[in-house]
This record gives sequence, C-alpha cells and structure tokens, in this order.
Amino acid sequence: MTEAAADLVSRRTRGLDRAFEILEFLRVKRQPMRPNEIASEIGAPRSSVYELVNLLLSHGMLDYQGGDGRVYLGRRLYFLGTAYAEQFDLMRECDRMLVRLAEQTRETAQMCLLEGRKYTVAMMREGIRPFRISSNVGELVSIVWTASGRLLVSHLSDQQILDLIPPEDFVLPSGRRMEAAEFIAQVRQASRDGFFTFNSEVENFTHCFAVPVFQSDGACIATLCLVAPREDGLRNRDAYLESLLTAASEISEKLGYTAKTSRLISAG
Repeated sequence: MTEAAADLVSRRTRGLDRAFEILEFLRVKRQPMRPNEIASEIGAPRSSVYELVNLLLSHGMLDYQGGDGRVYLGRRLYFLGTAYAEQFDLMRECDRMLVRLAEQTRETAQMCLLEGRKYTVAMMREGIRPFRISSNVGELVSIVWTASGRLLVSHLSDQQILDLIPPEDFVLPSGRRMEAAEFIAQVRQASRDGFFTFNSEVENFTHCFAVPVFQSDGACIATLCLVAPREDGLRNRDAYLESLLTAASEISEKLGYTAKTSRLISAG
C-alpha cells in the first residue's frame, strides 16, 4: 500500500470512529443538539463534526429534531435495531422472560448489561402493582452501585476489575467511598452464590435482586433482575430468587452454557 493510500485509510477510520462517537454521544444525552454543541462536548473540530453530521443525515442515521438545526438519532437506526432484535436470541429470550417474571412476581423486571466501563438497563418490564418502580433504559450507571455489577464482572480477574472501573465510581450515592477490596470480595461471593441481592444504593426504598445469564464459555453476558419495594423484596426473597434463577438458567442453556461448562471453568 502506498503512503497516500495508507493515509486515506487512516483518515476514513478516524472519520468512522468520530461518526460512532457522535451517535453514542446523542444516545447518552437523550436530547437533540446542534452540531456546534456536539463538537464542543466531545472535543472535536467543528468542521469535521458538521461534515459527519451532514453525512449521517443523508443516510438517515440522524434526523433534524427540535428546530434551530438540532439533530438526533434517526429513524434508520430504529430499523437497524429491530433487525438486530429479531435475530439476536439473547434479546428475544430475555424479553420473553421479563414478561414472565413481571407477571409472576408483580415486580419490575430488568435485563442488564455492561456498556463499556458502566452498567445499563437494556430492557425492562414494569410490575403489575399500583406502586411502580422503573429505571431509564440505556442510562449509564456506575458498576459499583448495582447488584448486577457484582455478577457482570465476576469472570474478570481482580486486576481486570480495577482496570475496568473508574476510581471515582467507587464513590457511592451516599458519598461513602467503597474500598475496592470490599467490592471485589462481594464479586467473588456473588459468583459462589450464583446471585446478589441488596438494598439499592440509588433508591433507598428498594431491594434489588440479580442473577447471571451465562454464555457458552461461562462468562456472565447479562443479568436478570427484580427491583421491589424493600419490605416486599425481603419478605418474598426466596420466591423471587427462585423465579429469577429458573429464568436465567433457561436462557443460559439456550446460549450453550451447561453445568459441565461450569465445572470445567472452576477446574481451570
């Protein structure tokens, strides 16, 4: 490859990276913004952001919304998302299980994932009760603040966990700093137990339950969760855990995870 050709490939790669950065930025912000505002927030040259925004608009990846030249995620992304959901067994199976869990327990059921160095609720079904608890799907939250976080990093080594979680994320909503050793100890205990429950660090009146969904290599790829009013959660703890563990086991088996896989991992 000539130097000119290599330079062209490099510039195109940087442009693609920047385009994905713009889309991800708008996903997190959850509101239409002007291109100059986007450029300022992500620290990119205005000229390149305007050029990429126009390109994304032409392909339907962005749409004008809100007036004053503001742009937001486009309808083309919706169709890409639905195509993904139709083909990806994990999402389809988890959605079915969340419906079942919400009906069985009357509590809010969630499927949660890691998103980069954070935790997010990827799917949710609200409970059938007068008092409802809900979360913002897609919102990025500190891994340390969540019950699921203990399970989602359980396949990592201690050092990998420390490398993944930003140091400032060990500061809890109460202002207390959790020691990394305390968090890692909880991760290892959750892995042994096969679940994690606690009074929410974010909502002080709720109790959270999380169980792992394993892929074929034994890594925790997602969690199924219930979020219940604290008194109800503690009173129905065993029944809620049984429902969650049964649902997660069914999904894990469909992803190729078996008890034999688990034994091989433990032996390794």
